[in-house]
Amino acid sequence: MSARILVVDDIEANVKLLEARLSAEYYEVLTASDGPTALALAAAEQPDIVLLDVMMPGMDGFQVCRRLKEDVATRHIPVVLVTALDGRNDRIAGLEAGADEFLTKPIDDVMLFARVRSLTRLKQVLDELRAREASGRRIGVIAGAAARLGGAGGRILLLDDNDRQGQRLVSELAVEHRPVIESEPDKAHLTARGPVDLIIVNATAKAFDGLRFAATIRSDEATRHLPILAIVDPDDKPRLVRALDIGVSDLLTKPIDPQEMAARARTQIRRKRYTDFLRDNLDQSLELAVTDQLTGLHNRRYMTGQLGALVKRAVHGGDPVSALMIDIDHFKKINDSFGHDVGDEVLREFAVRLASNVRAIDLPCRYGGEEFTVIMPGARLADAERVAERIRLHVAGSPFRVQGGKDTLSATISVGVACTAGPEDTPEALLKRADEAVYEAKAGGRNRVVARAA
Repeated sequence: MSARILVVDDIEANVKLLEARLSAEYYEVLTASDGPTALALAAAEQPDIVLLDVMMPGMDGFQVCRRLKEDVATRHIPVVLVTALDGRNDRIAGLEAGADEFLTKPIDDVMLFARVRSLTRLKQVLDELRAREASGRRIGVIAGAAARLGGAGGRILLLDDNDRQGQRLVSELAVEHRPVIESEPDKAHLTARGPVDLIIVNATAKAFDGLRFAATIRSDEATRHLPILAIVDPDDKPRLVRALDIGVSDLLTKPIDPQEMAARARTQIRRKRYTDFLRDNLDQSLELAVTDQLTGLHNRRYMTGQLGALVKRAVHGGDPVSALMIDIDHFKKINDSFGHDVGDEVLREFAVRLASNVRAIDLPCRYGGEEFTVIMPGARLADAERVAERIRLHVAGSPFRVQGGKDTLSATISVGVACTAGPEDTPEALLKRADEAVYEAKAGGRNRVVARAA
């Protein structure tokens, strides 16, 4: 797994050393010797990770990190602070500035590459979600993202077999968050499937294997996106590396510092909310892309895709597919006489009536304007004709309430019905027959159903 890494250090020898190590592992390396250059490079080149020295003249690493996280163009880029200091205050200050991790000089290659691999995976997920969000924004189906990082506190699940330690951590987390504690992995897994923002697992537990639990969380589709903070022994390097490689999001070394735990938890929850926002927007964009915004029915684009698969199956010996093409009679007169707002009310109400008069497996769609269609898997021509007649009677027999229920108006529909026929049939031919039947219904006086055989 390769990545583009920006190395920032004012000492050229340090830059060359890190560049050589990373290049030997096939990473692409960018370099900067001061804060302003680093900020400009990060914005322009969009690296996957920034390795940032703390002690630099002018703008130090903390300031650069804070600026990176404040800029909407770079806030998603993971930052690893590199320092000769190993003080608690510096570590917490870096985490509070938005850093994802601290590495102390001399840098341990094993931990460096484990961190790089872990953060690269995270960045790839974020990049994919951000690209999809950008596509949605370009086509106008995703709104702004002002609140993506909002909200204080989070729901934290703690898995720990040490009751005394667990209760102490819960007490410390409760100052800002809503923690719950479990001592059994199976129960914790069930809890994780509910509303949880962060999992903290004791990877040094004696009663269970904390890393196996983390692996289980990552393999479950319902929980695999949850951030995991693992409590680890800093001297057990192989286990630390294994934790990162199986997908643990961050490490909390013993003895546990309450402020460091709070800072790491805050970072993970903030990132989860950002990725949740992106995923929710993606889901929303997909829904909007296939839904008619006025009526709530599926749109023509979605119908076309579904119909193609159904007709293909039908012509290869599968169940038949019928199509209803429906046109609201004299709809232009409704718009001209009562206005487009009333016309929209009629369309919305008709969509409700249409959806309530077809089967759950049927696909009612707005085809365009006052035209609607219903795709009916497994329905033969006679069956579809009976459904069409039921819809026609419902529309003709019940006036539409408009203008907030103050007035009513009557409307009728003309319906064309067609069904797949033979191995040479196509979606286009099926819809054409239904459309021709609609025209025949209109020519025959409207407010009627016409079935058109092949």
